[in-house]
Amino acid sequence: MTPDRLSLNQKTTDSWSLHQAVDGCARAGLRSIGLWREPVREAGLATAARLVADAGLRVSSLCRGGFLTTDDPVAARGAIEDNVRAIEEAAELGAACLVLVVGGLPDGSRDLPGARDRVARALDALVPRAAEHRVRLALEPMNPIYCADRGVLSTLSQALDLAERYPADRVGVVVDTFHVWWDPEVLPQIARAGTRIFGFQVCDWITPLPADTLLARGMMGDGHIDFRALRAAVDAAGYDGDIEVEIFNADIWAADPDAVVETMKRRYVEHVVGR
Repeated sequence: MTPDRLSLNQKTTDSWSLHQAVDGCARAGLRSIGLWREPVREAGLATAARLVADAGLRVSSLCRGGFLTTDDPVAARGAIEDNVRAIEEAAELGAACLVLVVGGLPDGSRDLPGARDRVARALDALVPRAAEHRVRLALEPMNPIYCADRGVLSTLSQALDLAERYPADRVGVVVDTFHVWWDPEVLPQIARAGTRIFGFQVCDWITPLPADTLLARGMMGDGHIDFRALRAAVDAAGYDGDIEVEIFNADIWAADPDAVVETMKRRYVEHVVGR
């Protein structure tokens, strides 16, 4: 039996093209997929939308927009334009949300408050465009090890402080277990988020960390995260959407993707849902 809410994020089977990932989900009995813009672009947006629809799949998220922290005016305009394109793509695909990885510090900068302020100003420009297309923007707080280069929002609290400036059906957050499990305030912040939880992603924190910390994610059960407690918290907050498995891991990427999906299904039941 395949869990109804389980979604394959494309990065977990990184060697698969979009067409292969859609076919893999169908073979595995999955009903949802998390898409990335690059393979969607390779397939063509209209083709991608048709492939997913023909397979009867939901799009649990489109990743990613963001990278809004540049202090260069020309680059900032380019970032806004790219995010508008991402909004349009999310609308065409019928994605439940567009994930925003907000970006790190500009080269040579140590001005963390300034970078966060630029994210806030960029949202002021993007939220009306997203509303026009009925696309929900999901801020993704990232583990502090990525603060300098990928995400200057490190906690759900910081992400919610930004999101709460806008209507609850327009801007929310992604709760990614890899990024938030360590936070002593994670449970009350999940409760605070409530209907602003637009996505829930799971994968494990493994030790020792690899040299490339971007590839530090593990399959559920291989590390230290209490998935059941976090799932119970997001459920109690009112989230009833898809649960994505998103794993960046060189060994998993090198393995047979069909075998990875079967392991993912089994571990999801064992460690996220519980028997």
